[in-house]
Amino acid sequence: MRHLIAGKKLSRDTDHRRALRRNLAAALFISGRIRTTEAKAKYVRPFVEKLITVARKGDLNARRRVVAMLQDRFIVDSEETDVKRNKSFEVVKAPTLIKKIFSKIAPKYADRSGGYTRIIRLAKPRLGDNGPVVYLELIDPSQEKKTKRARTGGNRRRKAQLREQFMNAVLKTSKKADSAQAEAGKQSDDAKAAI
Repeated sequence: MRHLIAGKKLSRDTDHRRALRRNLAAALFISGRIRTTEAKAKYVRPFVEKLITVARKGDLNARRRVVAMLQDRFIVDSEETDVKRNKSFEVVKAPTLIKKIFSKIAPKYADRSGGYTRIIRLAKPRLGDNGPVVYLELIDPSQEKKTKRARTGGNRRRKAQLREQFMNAVLKTSKKADSAQAEAGKQSDDAKAAI
């Protein structure tokens, strides 16, 4: 039985699953879009949305909660060198990530009550195991369409309106026909009276 058991295991133990969720969320905040499997994207999406909702408050308590939820361990210098490849690369530090969340990401969604991310399914599956691959990305509210289609009310309401219009048209034509018959009846009565 599975009473009150929610969530996916993703073939990982609890610590590995939590680390995966934190790392995917950090990668999404850093780049704005990540390419991952559908199951992982659906797993990390509520976590990311919760982080943004908490960060929208912007106070010290919200900052501490976000730091605790992400549990960043990027305590390294801002620039590291790869000895094997002899290249330098930039590593995002935890304070930089938290600062980015509170200064750039959360204010964009100040007037939005949810739905900060979207999942875009890709046509080609992953090569190794044929798993469905998706993009998980942050929605840019400034580029989103502002027009919403007016709700029609469904087929039932539309059909009722069409029936009503048809009956009104039928009643108008029947009233015209009745008045025309009454007019014709008057003229025939006048003609009979004249004879």
